[in-house]
Amino acid sequence: MKIAQIAPLMESVPPKLYGGTERIVSYLTEELVRQGHDVTLFASGDSNTSAELVACCDTALRLNPNAHNHIPYHVMMLEQVRRRADEFDVLHFHVDVLHFPIIREFARRTVTTLHGRLDLPDLAQLYAMFHDIPLVSISNDQRRPMPPVNWLGTVYHGLPPNILRFQPKASGYLAFLGRISPEKGPEVAMEIAGRAGMPLKIAAKIDAVDQSFWSEKVEPQLLRHSKVEFIGEIDERQKAQFLGNATALLFPIDWPEPFGLVTIEAMACGTPVIAFNRGAVPEVIDDGVSGLIVEGVDEAVEAVRRVGYLDRARVRETFEKRFTVGRMCRDYMAVYRSLAAGKRRALGSQNGFAEDAAAMVLAETGPAA
Repeated sequence: MKIAQIAPLMESVPPKLYGGTERIVSYLTEELVRQGHDVTLFASGDSNTSAELVACCDTALRLNPNAHNHIPYHVMMLEQVRRRADEFDVLHFHVDVLHFPIIREFARRTVTTLHGRLDLPDLAQLYAMFHDIPLVSISNDQRRPMPPVNWLGTVYHGLPPNILRFQPKASGYLAFLGRISPEKGPEVAMEIAGRAGMPLKIAAKIDAVDQSFWSEKVEPQLLRHSKVEFIGEIDERQKAQFLGNATALLFPIDWPEPFGLVTIEAMACGTPVIAFNRGAVPEVIDDGVSGLIVEGVDEAVEAVRRVGYLDRARVRETFEKRFTVGRMCRDYMAVYRSLAAGKRRALGSQNGFAEDAAAMVLAETGPAA
């Protein structure tokens, strides 16, 4: 197949530091190329890929001090995609909704993976207007706030099995990895670790929009806890050691998390996850096997005392069964085939296409069990 992957321009593909969506785009792109597909990646010019790279800006926008407005770069990228659209069997978008108006003429050869939260009040009217655009969710819970739309399937994220290696023994600390923001709960992670009497290491980025939260809520608490170490952003090599040596990953989220890539990164290392029961957490974590799902701080403190009894080898086995890039690629290929089959059929209506495509995907694949 000739496949276009259209990535956000905020980070390179793969990211040099933080960046979940771009990391998934990279893993999927490289696996598709490995399987023999002809893949073109639209991304920032500092991306690293074995596919054909179309550089849509020189460097990733988040780390470019001269990129003050991100929308023009994405609009120019989408114009490049539109001009080349006829070259591809499938165009796979990872850029939210900016492309919806320009793909009307070839929408049946596109799929858009929605990587973010969908419960914001402004989104329902937008998705209702573009209800026919083929979509993929990254969890079933992510779909709950949406109006009726053209879902082709749910595809859970996956990682290359050897990128984060299994670590059979921990070094006696808890880990928090991701982004400093209210919905991620770094201050809650400090409370849990403090009450459990465990050291905590925090590896996270601080976006400008969250600077006041850091200054007012997180940093003062950090200074009061002698057993908390703030590391900052880390790269892939550092992540393997950071997660692999942890007794558990704390995931005290306070929002409808659509997936939680860091949870399966921890699992790949054999590190169990202690997670609040929000969003997709029950879909991703096998309670009592790959982690412990809790309802609040009190249960999380108790879970810290119990998590050492979980078998780290079984945590890794769960990752290998459910969350490898090979499984993710197979699921997406089933979606791509449904688009190709839909193109061959004489279609009576947009609604008919949605039903037929969804039925084909469900027959061929589905969320990993």
